This record gives sequence, C-alpha cells and structure tokens, in this order.
Amino acid sequence: MKMYLGKTVEEALELAAKEQGCDVNELVYSVSDKKKGLFAKKVIVEVYDYSDIIRFAEDYVLNIVDNLGIESSLHTTLDDDVIRITIDSTHNPILIGKNGKTLQALNELVKLAVSNHFHKRFRILLDINGYKDNKYSRLRRTARKLAHDVQKTKTTYTFDPMPADERRAVHNACSGMPNIRTESIGEGTHRQVQIIYVE
Repeated sequence: MKMYLGKTVEEALELAAKEQGCDVNELVYSVSDKKKGLFAKKVIVEVYDYSDIIRFAEDYVLNIVDNLGIESSLHTTLDDDVIRITIDSTHNPILIGKNGKTLQALNELVKLAVSNHFHKRFRILLDINGYKDNKYSRLRRTARKLAHDVQKTKTTYTFDPMPADERRAVHNACSGMPNIRTESIGEGTHRQVQIIYVE
C-alpha cells in the first residue's frame, strides 16, 4: 500500500496514477483520511495492489468463519484477475449449505465487502474442499449433453436460475459446438442460461 496526498481526491489519484504509470480508473484505492494543514485541508488516498486485496478478502472470510466457531484454513490463488479462495474447515457441509446456498451467500458477502472497501469490483470465487470445482465439472457434462439434445431436437433448453460463475461454466462448455448458442436471460437471482439451436 502507498499513500498519496492532495488537495482533492482527484488530485491525489492523478498523482498516484502518474507515479504508478497507469490510468486513474485502473487504481485500487481508498480515501483514508482528511488532514488539515497549515493553510488548507489535504486528502490522503491509499493505493493498493493485489496482495492487499487478497489479504483483506482472506481476513474477512476468516472473521466470518471464526465467528461461527469453526476452525478453518485458507489457500488463495490469483488466476486471470480472479481471486480464488479455497476454505478447508472442520465443518465443510455447514459452510456449503443445501445446494451450495450458504457458500454462494458467503461468496457474495466477500465480493461486496472487498468492492466497497477498494471502490472497484473484483471477481472472487470461494470454494470449500473442491465443492465448486466438482459442481463445474457436473455442469459442463450436463450442458454438453443437453446441447447435443438441442442439436437433435432444435428446441431451446432453459436451465433453472444459477449464479454467475455457474452460468459461465455452461457458456464455456457449449462454446464452439456447432449450431449451438448460449444466452443468459432474466435479472438478478432469477438469471438463467438458455441453450439455443442456430442454423
């Protein structure tokens, strides 16, 4: 983390961008304080890198899990700007919940907390003992099987609503298949993927 001082947030950000050799909208930052100098107030902007973001996300996850009275450990990787946090705990089924609902809610909480703190959206994927990876594998197999059915019947198939990371797994599984196109429809938690036949 590096700190930059300016008369305004914009001035401090421009100084940070110039020093870091990037555009202002690429910075990850928080406005930490306002100081009154001898003649005018100054704004302090803290600029972060990915190690700061990962540390914040890990601390947030551990704080939630610790408050539930569950012992856990984390393993985090950064892959194509996706922060992947794998949790291993003494009570994995409790953290996963029915059909992964608890894990999905925890994932959303962490994303919101990180985005609010750093003023930028990040792709964060939580997994517990390989649960998500296994789910993606099953989804990909199912999607390809259904896509073959759509190729034969020429009838659109619509999945039940699912979170963005699972929709992405379906889109990826069907990409490149002849006469097949996928599309997400709906809003918010009701968003679904369709497998569509195209001539």
